[in-house]
Amino acid sequence: MTTLTSDSDMSREGSLEAPTRHTIDWRDPDFTDLEKLDAEMRRVFDICHGCRRCFNLCDSFPRLFDLVDATSEGEVEGVKSADFPKVVEACTLCDMCFMTKCPYVPPHPFNLDFPHLMLRYRAAEAKAGKTNFVARQLAQMDRNGRLAQPVSALVNFAERNSLARGIMSAVLDIDRHATLPEFHPRTFTLADRKFQISVNETAPARAAKPKVALFATCFVNYNKPETGMAARAVLNHIGVETKVAYPGCCGMPFLEQAELDRVAENAAKVSRELVKLIDEGYDIVTLTASCGLMFKFEWPLIVPENEDVKKLAASTYDIDEYVVMIAKKHGLPEGLASLPEGVSVHLACHARAQNVGPKAAEMLRLLPETPVDVIERCAGHGGTFGVLKETHGIAMKVGKPVMRTAVNQARGHIASDCPLAAKHIVQGAEELAEQGGTELPARKAEHPIEIFARAYGLKENL
Repeated sequence: MTTLTSDSDMSREGSLEAPTRHTIDWRDPDFTDLEKLDAEMRRVFDICHGCRRCFNLCDSFPRLFDLVDATSEGEVEGVKSADFPKVVEACTLCDMCFMTKCPYVPPHPFNLDFPHLMLRYRAAEAKAGKTNFVARQLAQMDRNGRLAQPVSALVNFAERNSLARGIMSAVLDIDRHATLPEFHPRTFTLADRKFQISVNETAPARAAKPKVALFATCFVNYNKPETGMAARAVLNHIGVETKVAYPGCCGMPFLEQAELDRVAENAAKVSRELVKLIDEGYDIVTLTASCGLMFKFEWPLIVPENEDVKKLAASTYDIDEYVVMIAKKHGLPEGLASLPEGVSVHLACHARAQNVGPKAAEMLRLLPETPVDVIERCAGHGGTFGVLKETHGIAMKVGKPVMRTAVNQARGHIASDCPLAAKHIVQGAEELAEQGGTELPARKAEHPIEIFARAYGLKENL
């Protein structure tokens, strides 16, 4: 086995310090140097092979361990570099190995960051022209949303039509069984302008006059504006003034494709506009967990020199996190109703990676006499990973424990801060329930803030 570091370092089995992350030096030529990258892949894979603690997180690790076990030596040195893409493909950048499992992340001297190493490998492949054309087109969320909005009825029909799905499968490699997000004829930003509401002046928080700029996110803006309307209604009701802002996508879909130059471009554009609102006294609240992770953590690692990005990172909250903060600091208006049918709340990986605690569950537990069950495991969707033919089946396999748990909990609502994960979970849970001869009580994927709005009686008025 390859020598990893000194004997004194080897004596440290794990690290008790909080994990830290290094900046992503994507502009450095060494970042995509194939020889140096191969050496680093082997170093990290050797440590992972010796530990195997992450065997059940995603398919990357079983694939790696199978490759090692198939060699005559039973060691990483026997694995062909040509097989590395199999491991890289299965990484959804959920960050759970880094955040919850790996004992060797920085500041441990082994210095492991498996997700960012997978990102580095993808960047090298992209530089060499080895990219997935369909995945790159799907990543252009703003362009796709603008094109689909005027013809949303036709697009949504095609997504449900078996003939059209067959064509998508044959031409675009989109799995015919994957649940696809529908497009809405009216974006969240348009709905916000059309339907004006006022702040509840009697709310306990009103004395502090908090102000929030809701970052619409590409998914909420184009696919599910009702999540944004629910968030706006709740914040206004608990005494928070709101306005909606959407300078552009956070770039998470580009990050998945390792198009780091485009992520940096979006970071500069979006942060420049949102900082203007911060200077006016607004907090920035994101409506999906991935966007919150990008603002708070990924952007500062990709463009550490950008002062706007630093300022935005310090002023960003997820919607659940913000509601809980208001409740703790000021209290909430009376009138929250119980939901006796209960909620199964999936703690999205990109929410967990923010290190703020299980805020979705914490918020929902403010509802009186409402059972709240937590599902704390990756759902396996991973953006395009969950919809493309070559990986949809793996995404369903990885998410099966989550789906099975949702079926067993049998609550009236299934919610997640990740909208794609929520739809993925409901799809798989419905299939498992049908196979078991039962019926899933929750028939719709929801965001926790939508459930909170319903408990306040606000959902019906959106």
